[in-house]
Amino acid sequence: MKSKYTIDGTRIHSLETFYDEISRVLIPNQRWGRNLDAFNDILRGGFGTSEGFTLTWSNAAESRARLGYQETARQLELRLAQCHPDNRGQLSQEIADAHAGIGPTVFDWLVGIIRNHGPGGDEAEDGIRLVLD
Repeated sequence: MKSKYTIDGTRIHSLETFYDEISRVLIPNQRWGRNLDAFNDILRGGFGTSEGFTLTWSNAAESRARLGYQETARQLELRLAQCHPDNRGQLSQEIADAHAGIGPTVFDWLVGIIRNHGPGGDEAEDGIRLVLD
């Protein structure tokens, strides 16, 4: 039987607090990169999560609101400050889109990453099932 984990959307106010919740629930007492690529690696089976599992995201609607366009613009602005000069134009456009309420949000990024590791995803063999509650 696959493991079941529940992250609490009321504890998630930003991408950073999402990482805190993943640390608390999925990989307690483990150090990790705390970025989208490292989160993707956790879902691939790093950190002892290789058997697949069900991840229930409780209060997902609250998280969806908090990880919306305002948080998306903030995260993209953080990236812009550190990105290669060749990427600044694209990131600037993504920031403008986020401010206009266009395109994927941080919530969408996270759900997309998780679903990519489940049924129908490119990495479905990882066996991650996401339940938005």
